[in-house]
Amino acid sequence: MASPFVMVEVAGREVRLSNPDKVFFPDTGATKLDLCRYYLAVADAALLHLRDRPTTLKRYVDGAAEEPFFQKRVPKGAPAWLQTATVHFPSGRSATELVAQDAAHLAWAVNLGVIDFNPWPVRRADLDHPDELRVDLDPQPGVPWSQVREVALVAGDVLTEHGLVGWPKTSGNRGIHVLVRIAPRWDFTQVRRAALALAREVERRMPGRATSKWWKEEREGVFVDYNQNARDRTLASAYSVRAVPGALVSCPLRWDEVPDAEPGDLRLDTVPARLAERGDPAAGIDDAVGDITPLLELAARDEAEGLGDAPWPPHFRKQAGEGRRVQPSRRRDQPES
Repeated sequence: MASPFVMVEVAGREVRLSNPDKVFFPDTGATKLDLCRYYLAVADAALLHLRDRPTTLKRYVDGAAEEPFFQKRVPKGAPAWLQTATVHFPSGRSATELVAQDAAHLAWAVNLGVIDFNPWPVRRADLDHPDELRVDLDPQPGVPWSQVREVALVAGDVLTEHGLVGWPKTSGNRGIHVLVRIAPRWDFTQVRRAALALAREVERRMPGRATSKWWKEEREGVFVDYNQNARDRTLASAYSVRAVPGALVSCPLRWDEVPDAEPGDLRLDTVPARLAERGDPAAGIDDAVGDITPLLELAARDEAEGLGDAPWPPHFRKQAGEGRRVQPSRRRDQPES
């Protein structure tokens, strides 16, 4: 008979893990307890990207093969030691979210069915000024993985040329993320503006292979998703397991690993040993805090040449300088064919 629960001793606390033998990844047989053990094995590296950050709970209560639901608010009955932060959304609403400060918080979240962690790019000491710019490379259907890697390398070059240090990681699915630590001096709108400038520069260098176009019907190649820097947008954090076949991990890479990296090699069952043997490629991320002024200057040049703001996600109010938020094929002023 399967155990109804086990008690996990971690970070000086006891965390109850219910249904530890429940299979969370049907294709591999990995269980809820296996997932918990994974996060405890990589906790120090994972917490580098979670500590002090409000984090949305993405709960897969029936495992990775079933649909998740997002829970922004920490549920009632959470333990008194659980740390939180109250964030505000573009709608004007607010929520008290998890702040994963130690490995006990990771185990507590896994017990709720959390497979990947989705933190904000801010610290709770200043929830209005991001300390991280995020480059999200999202390949369109049919785009080969080799092209995603090439776009990542060009994005890294653009960051370097503008005085910033990028820290690449696989998304744990089909893409690559590049994280950039920045001084918390700029608000979300300014950081997004810098990210848009970066996306447009990558597009200029790789026409037809990378794009900053928001509307899917206009995209070619790899979409550089600048809107991941808008308020209330989150990414799976480094060392998060993803709810995909094989239990792939969003795993940090060295830049010299990017040209040959294969997502299928970076899994729940392989990443702990990789981390133990090679160390954490992102270990120095907090020591490389950058200034986005050069990217904002690039944005100003783009705007002076006639490039206005690009579309925002649909749940945001219309922004100053933003064009019509209607996909091109639905605009009434389209010429007749």
